[in-house]
Amino acid sequence: MIGQVGQILVGLVDNIMVGKLGAASLAAVSLANALFAIAISLSIGFALSITPLIAESDGKKDVKGGANIFKNGVWLCVVIGLLLYGLIKGIQPFLGYFNQPEEVVSLSIPYLNIIAISIIPFTIFMAFKQFSDGMSATRYAMIATVIGNAINVILNYLLIYGKFGFPRLELEGAAIGTLISRVLMLILLIFILKAKQEYVPYFKNFFKRIFDGKALSRILTLGFPVGLQMLFEFGFFSSSIILSGNLGTEDQAANQIALNLASMAFMIAIGLGVTATIRAGNQLGKGQFKELVRIVRSILFLVLILELVLAIFFVTTTDILPLIYIDNPKVISIASQLLFVVAWFQLSDGFQVTLLGTLRGMQDVNVPTVIVFVAYWCIGFPIAYNLGQADSLSALGIWIGLFTGLVASSVLLFVRYRYLVVKYLRLDVS
Repeated sequence: MIGQVGQILVGLVDNIMVGKLGAASLAAVSLANALFAIAISLSIGFALSITPLIAESDGKKDVKGGANIFKNGVWLCVVIGLLLYGLIKGIQPFLGYFNQPEEVVSLSIPYLNIIAISIIPFTIFMAFKQFSDGMSATRYAMIATVIGNAINVILNYLLIYGKFGFPRLELEGAAIGTLISRVLMLILLIFILKAKQEYVPYFKNFFKRIFDGKALSRILTLGFPVGLQMLFEFGFFSSSIILSGNLGTEDQAANQIALNLASMAFMIAIGLGVTATIRAGNQLGKGQFKELVRIVRSILFLVLILELVLAIFFVTTTDILPLIYIDNPKVISIASQLLFVVAWFQLSDGFQVTLLGTLRGMQDVNVPTVIVFVAYWCIGFPIAYNLGQADSLSALGIWIGLFTGLVASSVLLFVRYRYLVVKYLRLDVS
């Protein structure tokens, strides 16, 4: 969970420090990150496919097969990172066509130019991280992430505000800090893994016969649908940024505060989702399906407890948390309303990400991809669009739509999970 939260802490630090520059700067970071999130969702999706395959190999004690998956997964993520950087640069000129405030667009472009480069080290880092996770060694990525975040905080303070003789670069300073921290996180994780004797066989012949057709096919078979899942989900939440931007700078800034805090809670839950992927993959490799069901039940119970705590936290701090980001009274008022909705969709969010992780570990990705698309884009988005108009519920309506999509996703994914357990695993889990 700490490792997953660390991935989003970079954005949290950027948002808090940039928020002190004003609503327009915070909205600009929000707009740039909406585009960045679309690209990063694909990179995370493909990287996540490495975890269940490594976990299955680890369950079978198949080091050779695991090493082949690892090597092919890393090199595939190198290619994907480069392609996604090109995608971000290609879409960037169209930012002005989304009916966003002109000042927000002009501020977001320099930030995006720099932050786009970080998609390359981030994607490669995710490949190494998901390998480490698949081996049940989640602490190594956590260490690299915590150190990277500490560096990001320091660099942001120096470069955004121009402290201790450093130039005052404002939004561009935040982007530079993020880029440097992500490069250092990658270097540190590689160094840690290579220093461990048990992983030496996995790095052997790493630069020879880079791509293997069979291993690459297995990764892509899982990775493409998982990438689409992440794209549908990240795109769904990123749409709130575009919709709120149509309402004005203050609404967009408030939306970004709610989205950033909701993302923090989501990454905590995704830590248990990754756990479900690892353990389901282990048990699949061992053929111990009864244990798989027992483990999933335990993880879902943990998610229930965790998300109840988070819901209570958000309900009791709706008027306090926005003050961390900004001192604009209108933005704070809107953000407080949104955080009340954020509090109550924690349960659905936690369940859906854990169920997705479980199904991913069972290597069931195609039907869940359809479910995610239907829940978010056929159910949630139309509600967010219609209720999110200025003459309706505005920003609050957008978040009601997000909440509805999460509820639909969690219910449909649970139905799919029970179907697989009962029909294919031949177990009565009632």
